[in-house]
Amino acid sequence: TTEPLPSTPASSGTATRAEASDPSTAGIDLDWLNDKIRYRLFQDCVHCGLCTASCPTYVMTGDENDSPRGRIYLMRAVVDGRLTLSEDVRHHLELCLDCRACETACPSGVQYAKLIEPFHVAMHKDAPREHRPSWLQRLILEHLFPYGGRVKLALAPARLLQRIGVLDLVERAGLLNLLPSTLSKMARMLPARLESPGPRLPEVLPPIGPRRAKVALFLGCVADAMYPQTNAATARVLQANGCEVHIPRGQACCGAIHYHVGVDEPAMKLARDNLHALDPEVFDAIIVNSAGCGAMMKDYAHLFHGQPDQHKAERFSTKVKDVSEFLMKLGPVAPRHAVNKSVTYHDACHLCHGQQIRSQPRDLLAMIPGLKLVPLEESEICCGAAGTYNLTQPEMSERLGQRKMDHIEATGASMVVSGNVGCILQIARKCKERGGKIECGHPMDLLDRAYRGDGAEGA
Repeated sequence: TTEPLPSTPASSGTATRAEASDPSTAGIDLDWLNDKIRYRLFQDCVHCGLCTASCPTYVMTGDENDSPRGRIYLMRAVVDGRLTLSEDVRHHLELCLDCRACETACPSGVQYAKLIEPFHVAMHKDAPREHRPSWLQRLILEHLFPYGGRVKLALAPARLLQRIGVLDLVERAGLLNLLPSTLSKMARMLPARLESPGPRLPEVLPPIGPRRAKVALFLGCVADAMYPQTNAATARVLQANGCEVHIPRGQACCGAIHYHVGVDEPAMKLARDNLHALDPEVFDAIIVNSAGCGAMMKDYAHLFHGQPDQHKAERFSTKVKDVSEFLMKLGPVAPRHAVNKSVTYHDACHLCHGQQIRSQPRDLLAMIPGLKLVPLEESEICCGAAGTYNLTQPEMSERLGQRKMDHIEATGASMVVSGNVGCILQIARKCKERGGKIECGHPMDLLDRAYRGDGAEGA
């Protein structure tokens, strides 16, 4: 067990971090945090504990230090200079998935993400060597994943080996274990069938029928490289609903990968690229089909707080819409073709907690003729993907993935869908490990089939 949580003295509500002890005693750059976190955000927590039952790490460990309430205690104690950033403290904070389930449960409206995310960045800035990602992880997370073109090139050999059956043979023979652990995990996360990138989507796709909206489609980085067919399906669904779909060439990664591993400057640069390419004054909406990207882009206003781009970021954030959110507000055209499947839906954390979008994907799925939607127990508990968490915290990620898969199998559904690429990769890997009987995909994949009818009848 860990030491008890530090007590937090009563506050008048006017405390500031300027009252904290010397930054060098805290083991973290308090001056940097002073610019990123308003102290009042710590004080919003009334320590009621209603968040604990919704926290995946607390559910798994039962340790108060692994709960949102406990982590807020720890962060505030470090900021106040009452606690140093020790090995134990760092461990409990790094174990957080940043799934934001606590925000949904909190009756006081604590903005937990605005505490833990900058704190993670600050911890990584001057972290001891043993707490920094390896050179290989840094190469992958900072210089590969956020750049879709690079990911597509890196996947080319894997795609070839997959086509000729060598990759599956290598995995069955256990030879992936000979690779560095990070590469081994990545190889196992690959989709069962990597789709060829194919031709780039046109910059403008016309609406089907009268134009109802002019939208920009955000493609993402890993999402576009791993599942280009889902981006294409999303574009077709938007067209079928009367949208003129623009795909600006200057768009970049949303910045979440860099930001969540504590590299904030490249994240800001990528965000600025998107502010320029996806001009909020030009489009009725900026459409995102990956929950992690959408949550990050809706937070650009917070990211650019106090900077010259703040006003544009605020305007941008109001235009960012998850595709299911946008379609249900627009009024979706009813699909005509049947998709005869039993399907269960997993709530991606950054969709249901980060964006408070729950009913819209289910409502769209319910419109598909022939589709049976089966409830999933603990649908809102994280699957363990959490962006790059499955690489940086593999043990907890694995435990959560197994728990999620147990519930998915209990539904008896033939397919599980989710609105986030990280969840799809994580759950698909678990499905593969258990025999591959359950298909995994995105709601837009099914909706596209229901509009087009391609192979949908009797599927």
